[in-house]
Amino acid sequence: MDLKQRAASVVDRRIADLVALSHDLHAHPETAFQEHRSAAAVAGMLEGFDVTTGAYGLPTAFSARAGSGPMVVAVCAEYDALPDVGHACGHNVIAAAAVGTGLALAQVADEVGLTVLVLGTPAEECGGGKVLMLDAGAFDGVHAAMMVHPWPNERLQGRCLAVSHFDVTFRGREAHASAAPWAGVNALDAMTVSQVAIGLLRQQLPPGDQVHGVVLEGGVAANVIPETVRGRFMCRAGTLSDLERLDARVRACFHAGALATGATASFADVSPPYSHMESDGPLLAAYRANAEALGRRFPLDDEGVPPPTFSTDMANVSLAVPTIHPLLGIEAGGAGNHSHAFAAACITPSADAALHDGAVAMAWTAIDAAREPALRDHLLRAVHPAGR
Repeated sequence: MDLKQRAASVVDRRIADLVALSHDLHAHPETAFQEHRSAAAVAGMLEGFDVTTGAYGLPTAFSARAGSGPMVVAVCAEYDALPDVGHACGHNVIAAAAVGTGLALAQVADEVGLTVLVLGTPAEECGGGKVLMLDAGAFDGVHAAMMVHPWPNERLQGRCLAVSHFDVTFRGREAHASAAPWAGVNALDAMTVSQVAIGLLRQQLPPGDQVHGVVLEGGVAANVIPETVRGRFMCRAGTLSDLERLDARVRACFHAGALATGATASFADVSPPYSHMESDGPLLAAYRANAEALGRRFPLDDEGVPPPTFSTDMANVSLAVPTIHPLLGIEAGGAGNHSHAFAAACITPSADAALHDGAVAMAWTAIDAAREPALRDHLLRAVHPAGR
């Protein structure tokens, strides 16, 4: 227990710096692959680590390593924000908690037999930074990966859906909307027909399949037949194979809109697909015990309330490396993620306390991974088709 107390004391000692980092990231939100300031701020706090910036071919990714033990634990730091609503998913808390965990573990790593790897992972909201890093070898040799994620309540895990992200562009022909509308091909009509088709398709979709999107470019003036219209859409399903089927059906709706109006449709993937998640049971049990030792409780899990649904590129990591992604409850006044109200909640005393508890709980869990024989043997034996 002395080792855990020493690790926690590091977080206690640095909590003012960690909170300042969280609030600074929150005040300067940067979106996918543009997180230059954020990545530098997060990496800059990892004193004593061997830090590589611009890691794995991504300018806003980093890798920071400390210790030389045989058990390699990766802690993921997300720091990208959403357009308009900023840090409405609490990535500022995620990043600061990851730094706290790293600093705590660096103090005891060699004593417990740990190598600590803090990975700065850009573009979680859209772009799949962890997928790209996984493919580039960032998680090779890793025995366990973890992160915590702010949420309106405490949950051990969510139901992570596989997801595709893509842009669709319709091209028609501009014309005067009053003098000669017949001379035009209305790209906005193509988008409208497509969205109606998707709305009708939803009746035939299996439970759990989801489609949503926004129109990013819809024309330039009401009296000009729109020539170019662009939207960004997401398809979600329970598994990658289900996602492949759904994605094809949704793209057929866009082809139908183009066919009906005479426009053309083209697609551009804006992210690699995210998979479903498989949380590691023994590692998650260790996290729960440590979180409860800090006063965290999981009544919704105990009551059997279905877990919330979302998607994350951490899911792809989970298919390669034993992984956990617990949800860290903060007081949000009833607001949910991806809203201005939740963004405001992510710099409150409740969020700051969650940052502390998340950092300590992950550090203690990593110590258990290295020191508890059953958990250590489980992680060392784990065999995954990708990774290592």
